Amino acid sequence: MNSNRHPVPIPATVLEDAQTKVEAVITALLTYVTPLTPEERQTIPKMADKTIAFGGKAYDFAVANPSLRPSFLNMTNFQADIKDSTNLRTLANSVRQLFDMISDTEKVAGSEAYLAALGFYNNVKLLASQNVPGAQTVYSELKERFYRPGRGGQID
Repeated sequence: MNSNRHPVPIPATVLEDAQTKVEAVITALLTYVTPLTPEERQTIPKMADKTIAFGGKAYDFAVANPSLRPSFLNMTNFQADIKDSTNLRTLANSVRQLFDMISDTEKVAGSEAYLAALGFYNNVKLLASQNVPGAQTVYSELKERFYRPGRGGQID
């Protein structure tokens, strides 16, 4: 990974604007979306590319052959579900792409911040060992991050 791939902080106004827009999208879709529990996500049948094609073909056949439809089949709901599954797939792909970009940038920024913090910490640790004024206080505060109770309280 290249160092300093994220050298300029994202302006707060850009993040605030993006957050406002995301909240607007959530609000716009809120009455139409169906949140699932983790268990429901695991147990419901999944629609993938081939399944969507199958569903669309089955719908077309059901429209063309009403005598073959079971009595329990609600064609209005079937049509809405076919349209939504297709249209939401496009939106979901865009949102996944956006999520990946945000998540990757967050990881890079966090990684680089942590590496910078470790560089500072190691320098302060060295300076504290050389009794540089003020270094021991900073080192004592920062070394708490590396305290490991499971290893006999070992630090570093």
